[in-house]
Amino acid sequence: MSVHKPLPDLHYTREDVNGDEAPNMENVGFQHDRSESGLPARKSAITLIKEARHRGERDYLTICAPMVRYSKLPFRELVRNYGVDLAYTPMILADVYKHSKISRDMEFRTNHRDEPVIVQFAASSPVDLADAAELASPYANGVDLNCGCPQGWAAKEKIGAALMEEPELVRDMVRQVKARTSGVRMADGEHFPVSIKIRVHPDIRKTIEFVKRAESVGVDWITVHGRTRRQKSSEPVDLDAIKIVKEDATVPIFANGDVFSLEDADRIVEHTRADGVMAARGLLENPALFAGYKHTPIECVQKFVRLSTAYGSTHFIFHHHLMYMLESSMSRAEKKTFNILSSGPGVIDYLQSHYGIDFPQSM
Repeated sequence: MSVHKPLPDLHYTREDVNGDEAPNMENVGFQHDRSESGLPARKSAITLIKEARHRGERDYLTICAPMVRYSKLPFRELVRNYGVDLAYTPMILADVYKHSKISRDMEFRTNHRDEPVIVQFAASSPVDLADAAELASPYANGVDLNCGCPQGWAAKEKIGAALMEEPELVRDMVRQVKARTSGVRMADGEHFPVSIKIRVHPDIRKTIEFVKRAESVGVDWITVHGRTRRQKSSEPVDLDAIKIVKEDATVPIFANGDVFSLEDADRIVEHTRADGVMAARGLLENPALFAGYKHTPIECVQKFVRLSTAYGSTHFIFHHHLMYMLESSMSRAEKKTFNILSSGPGVIDYLQSHYGIDFPQSM
């Protein structure tokens, strides 16, 4: 009897971000060694923010959120084809990244098309974060500190959303990263940017004070997820909280939460006056949402398969991405069949026979 597998959620364990064990890759894409790959010097993401303010109808940035397992190189390149201005890597453990070449090679894979990209780290030590940021800085357009991961294991390690109760520690981490990367000069002459991604407190005054401390040491922008660390994703995002933070802030603010369409993004910016809108689950379900598509177009599925095959991916990540993308277009019976496919060739055969997608024989 076949068992229907429900759509995967975004919960993950420490093993998913450990980075010290290389996954079984079918192919290996470009690694982030500039001397071998010929990567040019990168521009600062700060320039991107400035340029967006002078655009036409939409003067805000569209951003692909950091997503463990999912916002890897093939997906980042995919969403840039559909209106994403700025993409984040998955959250990477700074202490593992600084000590492990395997982690550096596998957790942040990049190439000349992977721009602009922000490397997000999780850390509880200023030294670990500064070390990791220094290593990543030649290959990124900025680094970000995760202060929003609500997972229980992250709280035990005093990373992610646990940092929302440690404003002085976050202040020190930002300060040390800024000091360590002060000698990095980007291609556009800007300094190397450092940002943080936070959640809101039940008492918004604590969030405002948290932001002020980060601003005092030169944080370049802040992404605000409009939920507390205790709230579930099924609860509506608090746009008023994001608006209050934006009104008081002196640095750009990106809004995060409940972005499932371009209309959602427009509405959030209109309400909060945010400088950018970040999507996570919405982009997994529809990587073309910022281009105005209501559902994932078939050409987007085809591009994703080609990119994943070219760069290499585990079957788990490859398959789960497609489960998200095709969720709204499949019947329950189709999902039961598709969601239990156990190999890449099996997935490709299914897409060819049921969607008429043509792939080269070499795939």
